[in-house]
Amino acid sequence: MNFFKYLSDPLINENPVMVQILGLCSALAVSRSMEPALIMAMSVIAVLVFSNVVISLLRSVIPRSIRLILEVIIIASAVIVVDELIKTFAVEVSEYLSVFVGLIITNCIILGRAEAFALGHGPLDSFADALGNGLGYAFVILIVSAARELLGAGSLFNVNLLPLLEDGGWYRPNQLMLYAPSAFFLIGFLIWGVRSMHIFQVNKSTHRLPRHL
Repeated sequence: MNFFKYLSDPLINENPVMVQILGLCSALAVSRSMEPALIMAMSVIAVLVFSNVVISLLRSVIPRSIRLILEVIIIASAVIVVDELIKTFAVEVSEYLSVFVGLIITNCIILGRAEAFALGHGPLDSFADALGNGLGYAFVILIVSAARELLGAGSLFNVNLLPLLEDGGWYRPNQLMLYAPSAFFLIGFLIWGVRSMHIFQVNKSTHRLPRHL
């Protein structure tokens, strides 16, 4: 029962971006089109799952005094592997994402889940929590990137869906959607929509820290 709760809650009710307001930097920076957004989402999910499970397995032997250092080392190791895989199999996307893959190390969602969850739960529950939060992040970044690419370029995954004026069609791309502020407003509307449907979230603190902090 807890496994499915930990997996499903971060999708909407405890979404790390829309509710906890974490991971906004990458959501704003790489959501211009679907392809890099999908790669970034998969990267965050992979790092989250790996770090959460490993930290959960080691939680009983990690000294509390240096736990943050060890957590960052584990997260950084996963990010390095993911970055090298992207450079090998998706060179163009890697060039577009640039430093943002490396900055996954500083993503508050990942270190936050390690501190707030993995240190106090078993590997199976930690896996569910990591996967749920990763999918919640992916849900937001993919919705935003789909809206920006479709309205800003008339395409999805670089495949034209709306006939453009320059090609004899009817759609004039909204270039403003290709700039970062558009992502800011889209995420703001998503947050407003979710909190309008879940009024209890307005005054609810969803970022729980472990008692030892």
